[in-house]
Amino acid sequence: MKILVIHGPNLNLLGTRNTEIYGTRTLAEINVIIVEHAKKRGATVTLYQNNHEGNIIDKIHELAAKDPQDPHQALIINPGAYTHYSFAIRDAIEAVGVPAVEVHLSDIQAREEFRSRSVIAPVCRQQIVGLGYQSYLRAIDWIVAEAGRSRPG
Repeated sequence: MKILVIHGPNLNLLGTRNTEIYGTRTLAEINVIIVEHAKKRGATVTLYQNNHEGNIIDKIHELAAKDPQDPHQALIINPGAYTHYSFAIRDAIEAVGVPAVEVHLSDIQAREEFRSRSVIAPVCRQQIVGLGYQSYLRAIDWIVAEAGRSRPG
């Protein structure tokens, strides 16, 4: 099981940005935890962070290539602020057709009103919010469990 993990805008500032909301762990520290957790679950991850919508879309499009030698089988995405208005990212996720999970460190439904709506969620199989970095780990668990349920036999 190979999973692409995309961290959207401003997540490179984790550990210093709004620590009362996002915690004190840096993105580098969270990435180490993600890699270790995936390995324990028999999965590998490719980690990607970008602040630019078009670059994120290009990375999602790479999933459509489905390299038979090394295919990504799922997507975990924290779209950051793009969650609330990027129909372009939404459409890219829908177009590539791999199982996707939207994650957020904070509970977006419990924050400002504009953060409560996700245009990304309808094209994802799951949305996990409010668990800090654990949101990523629960997403890995969900993807691995779903892959196990879809295997024949």
